Amino acid sequence: MRPSTALLAAALLAASAGALAQDKYDGYLCCNMRSDGSWISDSNYAENGKRVVPVGTPVSVTGYGRHRVNVRIDGARQAIGNDYSRDIGLADFAKRYVVTEDPALKIAGYPAKIQDAIKRAKITPGMTREQVLMSLGYPISSENPDLGADLWRYWMSSFAEFQVQFDGSGRVREITTDANTRNLVWVD
Repeated sequence: MRPSTALLAAALLAASAGALAQDKYDGYLCCNMRSDGSWISDSNYAENGKRVVPVGTPVSVTGYGRHRVNVRIDGARQAIGNDYSRDIGLADFAKRYVVTEDPALKIAGYPAKIQDAIKRAKITPGMTREQVLMSLGYPISSENPDLGADLWRYWMSSFAEFQVQFDGSGRVREITTDANTRNLVWVD
């Protein structure tokens, strides 16, 4: 490698490392996410042993790994895995899940029924897309490339799919799923 090529390569490497360092920041969890204590997946499955980490929980982005955003939540190291949304760059993926404005401020202004549904990680008729995101997290982008679509697909587990249907004004109209899954995610 010629000296000028080596210098250029070193400069590019340093610039990319600097860009990642700039992406370390403090914020808040955008939405209710389920964790096993060390891992949060963008699938957000409600599997045995997972607890809900509430929307608005303070989070520090500490770095990046392969398809993961390394974070600290309540002083503990965890990773948010980009398992099914890999069409989104990792820095943008991090900004989806770790937001700089505390969602609790918005939630406090919502009607009591909406606040209760978000607190319980459920949805109810009339919720906006933003409120659904706070309650359930982002739908995985590989199955939901357009967040403006009238239908979002989610899963409670590998086998428990449900579909959120929005009306023309972007509010939840209904969900489609089996009775058991409906009881887990829907509040009338």
